[in-house]
Amino acid sequence: MMKKPMIGAAIGALMASAAMAQSPTPPPAANPAPPAAAQQGGVKADFVMAQQPDQWLASKFKGTAVMDADSQKIGTVSDILFDKDGKIEAYVVSVGGFLGMGSKEVALAPASFEVMPGKNGTADILKLSLKQDEIKQAQNFTPYSPPRPTTTGSGTGLNSLQGGGMRPSTNTPPGSAR
Repeated sequence: MMKKPMIGAAIGALMASAAMAQSPTPPPAANPAPPAAAQQGGVKADFVMAQQPDQWLASKFKGTAVMDADSQKIGTVSDILFDKDGKIEAYVVSVGGFLGMGSKEVALAPASFEVMPGKNGTADILKLSLKQDEIKQAQNFTPYSPPRPTTTGSGTGLNSLQGGGMRPSTNTPPGSAR
């Protein structure tokens, strides 16, 4: 009984999607329009329509090769540190080690790097003015870790949820059954 209305709805949806697919799409603009803006609840939202040639996506930037002053590869970008306003504070670089074993992470301000074009159209490379030994001697980068919650004497904290509450007394005489 429900079969006919469901089939009708499915056919209607297919016809509507086919009609939308046939509607003309405007050709891409030669010069992208500036970001569109919207206002809602006192907060202005700026939409960016396309990536520009001088911009990077974080998903593509992670893994970028980092070279030392002697043009020897010393590591790759493993993360990006930015503040609450979106300003990039540092590139986190994984250095040393072999196949990820024994490596460490150091963070350097973006101004520490020189962007070098990749060879034969490959991805750009970041170059430092430091030598490999200087990088290996740098202090490890430590990501922020929020403090663990503590409990008060009420017994309703994290420990009681994990079975760390009070235990029954074990004051039974030796050899007696519980």
